[in-house]
Amino acid sequence: MIAIVNYGSGNIQAICNIYGRLSIPFVVASKPEEVRAGEKIVLPGVGAFDQAMGELERSGLRAALDDCVLNGHRPILGICVGMQLLARSSEEGVLPGLGWIDAVVKRFEPARFQQGTRLPHMGWNTAEPVREDPLLRGVDLAAGFYFLHSYYFSCAHPADVLALTDYGGRYTSVVNRENIYGVQFHPEKSHQAGIQVLKNFALHVGRPASTTGGGEA
Repeated sequence: MIAIVNYGSGNIQAICNIYGRLSIPFVVASKPEEVRAGEKIVLPGVGAFDQAMGELERSGLRAALDDCVLNGHRPILGICVGMQLLARSSEEGVLPGLGWIDAVVKRFEPARFQQGTRLPHMGWNTAEPVREDPLLRGVDLAAGFYFLHSYYFSCAHPADVLALTDYGGRYTSVVNRENIYGVQFHPEKSHQAGIQVLKNFALHVGRPASTTGGGEA
């Protein structure tokens, strides 16, 4: 069972639609007990860092997430701003992040961009793995993924970097530390490559999720 965290931020329905078509059971988790019901957790996110972090704190789901991820070691996948929330802090705001990965979120520096490169980083781009991992198994990386962001994830430890993307310089677009994963792109908007990432997370990352039955919305 995949618990898709519903705290007021993120493209929940598109992710539900994908898991529904794949016949992978899921629950839209708006309550702590629904988060705890998930063998694996998806943490979406859109908009500004402080807005998303504030909504997550107000949702009452933070304690359940900390317990499941840090104590229960359940795999979690942060998407876009959901990935950025995994860091300690962000230059976009003042609220502390979840702090599950030793990283800070920084703003791209347009002064370093070549002519024609601008913010936000919006549209299709590729992600180049720096090591093998089940999350990217069988993904057509040449097809690229859909990005929309002006801030990037900066890891303190290179071992936490899973893939890099070039936009005015190379930055971390996929992160992984033990059971904690994050992707800066939107897999739910990235056609077959993104669908494969979500499928891999459900079936190949950590403890396999059951594929019997249908999803719950």
